[in-house]
Amino acid sequence: METLDLHGVRHRDVERLVENFVLLNDLPVRIITGNSPSMKSIVLPILTRHQFNWEPESYWNLGSLIVSESS
Repeated sequence: METLDLHGVRHRDVERLVENFVLLNDLPVRIITGNSPSMKSIVLPILTRHQFNWEPESYWNLGSLIVSESS
């Protein structure tokens, strides 16, 4: 599974990176946001806008999202 790790990425660059990543890769993919609420507040609207489903990779690691196609 392709993975995009956003640790160390500047918030101003996140929208472009996430959008390109989810649109140009075969789903499902993993996006590592870390536990930053501000990073998640950037990533989740992008996924919603493109109607992707997402869920935490596990309930022990809420900073990693698995993104899949909407059903």
